[in-house]
Amino acid sequence: MKHSPETLVKLFNQTFIDSFNTELVCCEEEPIYRPADNQHPHHRIIFAHGFFASALHEISHWCVAGEQRRLLEDFGYWYEPDGRSAERQAEFEKVEVKPQAFEWIFSQSAGFTFHFSADNLSGNCGASESFKQAVHQQVQNFLTHGLPTRAQMWSDVLIGHYRADNPLKIEEFCLQTTW
Repeated sequence: MKHSPETLVKLFNQTFIDSFNTELVCCEEEPIYRPADNQHPHHRIIFAHGFFASALHEISHWCVAGEQRRLLEDFGYWYEPDGRSAERQAEFEKVEVKPQAFEWIFSQSAGFTFHFSADNLSGNCGASESFKQAVHQQVQNFLTHGLPTRAQMWSDVLIGHYRADNPLKIEEFCLQTTW
């Protein structure tokens, strides 16, 4: 099945515009989350360049953000550009565990290949083994104890569209197959 960003936009907006006043928007140079304002009645998750993976990743951050953070541009998070030091990269990895766990679940829900992201191309370091293990453990935890409401809703929509209602199985998430 083709993984088009247009399909994600349609599915997301059908699911979340009315229930969470949030829409998925394609395409800008850089991904960003913008809360509703005088010119835009809906909160907007904007993903980059029409990339399917970018959309899933940005939705993942939205699923992590609490109600108050969803009122702040980019959820009020810091972002340090490409070229981070090893210390700053370790900090980045700590805050990326849950978003990348959601992204992996959403990717699997859509039958799409997940790739860990260090988001630090010029820093010459990929995702660390400890980061991959932490994300894998978080996925296992979510699947064992249940996903939060928005994440579960989105996973269910993706499964319904891409997997013919074939639910996820914890055994589908293996570190060896994601590198």
